[in-house]
Amino acid sequence: MDHAWDPGTRAARDTVDRLRADCSRCAALCCVVPAFSRSSDFAIDKPAGQPCPNLQRDFRCGIHDDLRPRGFAGCTVYDCLGAGQHVVQIVFGGRTWREDQDVADLVGDVFPVVRALHELLRYAAEARTHPATVALHGELDDVCRDLVRTLDGNADVLARIDIDQQRAAVNPLLVRASTAMRAAWPRHDVDRRGADLVGAHLDGEDLRGACLRGARMVGADLSGADLRGADVTGADLRGADLAGADLSETYFLLQSQLESARGDARTRLSGGHARPAHWS
Repeated sequence: MDHAWDPGTRAARDTVDRLRADCSRCAALCCVVPAFSRSSDFAIDKPAGQPCPNLQRDFRCGIHDDLRPRGFAGCTVYDCLGAGQHVVQIVFGGRTWREDQDVADLVGDVFPVVRALHELLRYAAEARTHPATVALHGELDDVCRDLVRTLDGNADVLARIDIDQQRAAVNPLLVRASTAMRAAWPRHDVDRRGADLVGAHLDGEDLRGACLRGARMVGADLSGADLRGADVTGADLRGADLAGADLSETYFLLQSQLESARGDARTRLSGGHARPAHWS
């Protein structure tokens, strides 16, 4: 991460592009730090801080090419947004949990914090790129600058950060930015924040500009839906059917959300998102 925030739309776009995982510069933190339970997403139970049994000595996954058929679909949808390489290369200066006990003692507290800060920075930077948020550019620049400065802290400082407090400080501005970004879309008055839409039949729905922040849409039928201009911050799209849906201008959409859903060749995506390999 840069050591200063350079205000401007181009810098914000660069930040959005840069907040991507680079596993070659990490030490498999996502295979060690989080806990997971045996479920449709994971074939086994794994406690927090314990390396996955599929992890090899070179920090590579021994079943990477077969994760879904082997019962580890949850691994394929996880995205650290570049937190892994930041923690390993910047915070710990290239030291890893495997050979350094000090790193091992702290990484479980530091990695989740950096992942959450990267997510907030990703959302704030995206909002900063949108012309409709011009009145908020100064505030968005301040937030991005503060987040970058926080990320430059050492491991002890990062481990003590209250991420809920960080979210509470940033989210009101992100909501205001979302309102401005969605204002020109025809369904901007549709507010389904935190809505329970599990298994909902939304196929073919006009959701242009709708607020779907935090909506639970597990297994929902969104086939053919128009989601341009919709805010899907934190929306749970696991198993949702996006076949033929239009997400070409959906706001605050993370790649991990697409990886958790189902789609097809007709699903429209922006240039900043990749079509998941498991889609039909």
